[in-house]
Amino acid sequence: MTPSTDLRDRALASLTGLALGDALGMPTQSMPRRRIQELYGHVDALLASTAEQPIAPSMAAGSITDDTEQALMVADLLIEGAGRIDPHRFARALADWEAVMEAKGSLDLLGPSTKAAIAAIQSGVHPDRAGLRGTTNGAAMRIAPVGIAFGPDPASLLDAVIDASRVTHNTGLGLAGAAAVAMAVSVGVAGGTTAEANAAAVELAGRAAEHGAWIAGGDIAARIVWAVDAVAHLTEDAALDFIESVVGTSVASQESVVAAFALSSRFDDAPYRALCAAASIGGDTDTIAAIAGAMLGARHGMAVWPSDAVELVTTVNHLDLSTTVDALLTLRDR
Repeated sequence: MTPSTDLRDRALASLTGLALGDALGMPTQSMPRRRIQELYGHVDALLASTAEQPIAPSMAAGSITDDTEQALMVADLLIEGAGRIDPHRFARALADWEAVMEAKGSLDLLGPSTKAAIAAIQSGVHPDRAGLRGTTNGAAMRIAPVGIAFGPDPASLLDAVIDASRVTHNTGLGLAGAAAVAMAVSVGVAGGTTAEANAAAVELAGRAAEHGAWIAGGDIAARIVWAVDAVAHLTEDAALDFIESVVGTSVASQESVVAAFALSSRFDDAPYRALCAAASIGGDTDTIAAIAGAMLGARHGMAVWPSDAVELVTTVNHLDLSTTVDALLTLRDR
């Protein structure tokens, strides 16, 4: 069965939004908001990074980072495994990816949770135990392909999220963050509204939090509800101030994933501006913008992304997202 035009358009917009947000946040990642303003002002376009960028110095405008590259890795593994991801294969793919990055001299390597889990597996630890300390946003940043490949049935989608995340983020926090993003993408691709996507994401995050190892941290489902409500009626500047200083923009899932939900809801009527705001806010800007882009694209379709920006990101990074989306939707249609 061929997927509907609208469904395919939203799925393609989800992966495109992920890459676009990632590239917008590339020059500002791991920098404080004050310094971003000094160097770039408010980010409103794809920019090259400066030589002082701590992770991606002097990269060309439109360049993606590990967020998009690892999301496409997950997509390839899903397609290869007909909807299942072999944990050993995933661990090898992540380790191989980092080796390539190191050979290039890149500083954009595996995050702390993923790096620790891969090292554990390489030393003989079973994949189910390797991710028992993973609470950061690595699973959430690369989960969008799961939301495209699986419909919004909570049971099957949660199984798929755990399957794609447990190697590196087998904790309640890591799984809850990934589950929230996957469900928001899946509901959006299916044609759901923002309210429907957020409600379903919160519900699945609550279920996911009961899986994996318990690590102390704010409940992600509750924090999404709180943050989305808190910024709903704030001005743009006040919303950014609140997200930066109160929600938080670190690599912790309970900060950056929640920040992405807050931004994507507050700026739901202006998706590209949401990504620019994420790129300007400081902290883990590329991941926050990538997650927000995946969710917003799934809800609104390709028309919300500027064609010149899409062309630049696609060309600079030699991306063929259409082929990937078609293969993921074949899995969804089973």
